[in-house]
Amino acid sequence: MKSLWALYLKYKEVILYLVFGGLTTLTNIGAYALFARVFHMNLMAANGLALALSILFAYVTNKLFVFESKTDSWGAVLQEFASFMACRLATAVLDMFLMYITVSVAGLYDLLMKVIVNIIVIVLNFVFSKLIIFKKK
Repeated sequence: MKSLWALYLKYKEVILYLVFGGLTTLTNIGAYALFARVFHMNLMAANGLALALSILFAYVTNKLFVFESKTDSWGAVLQEFASFMACRLATAVLDMFLMYITVSVAGLYDLLMKVIVNIIVIVLNFVFSKLIIFKKK
């Protein structure tokens, strides 16, 4: 049991990142279903709001639980949040670009490419969060 705890502590950030990443995905899908099915919003509006809520959820959980970021002013929080949003926007653009190139141009299987691209995006989001956004000072 003690070695299991040591293993958890060694990989705590990665484990928590995967847990809260899964919850972020559920937040995104749940919010989309709520907006699209219950409130009968159009596709783009429902998806846009779901993305906004899931990114906000991801920021809060990454800040508080995964990377345990401490900020001492509202300015620092705003700077950190802006950095988070810029990195998430960059990986979203990369996601769209890679899907277009691999599926629309190269003709590869879309679901397989979506899985592969998502793995790339998840890894990049973790690296950006660890080294840029929530870096230890």
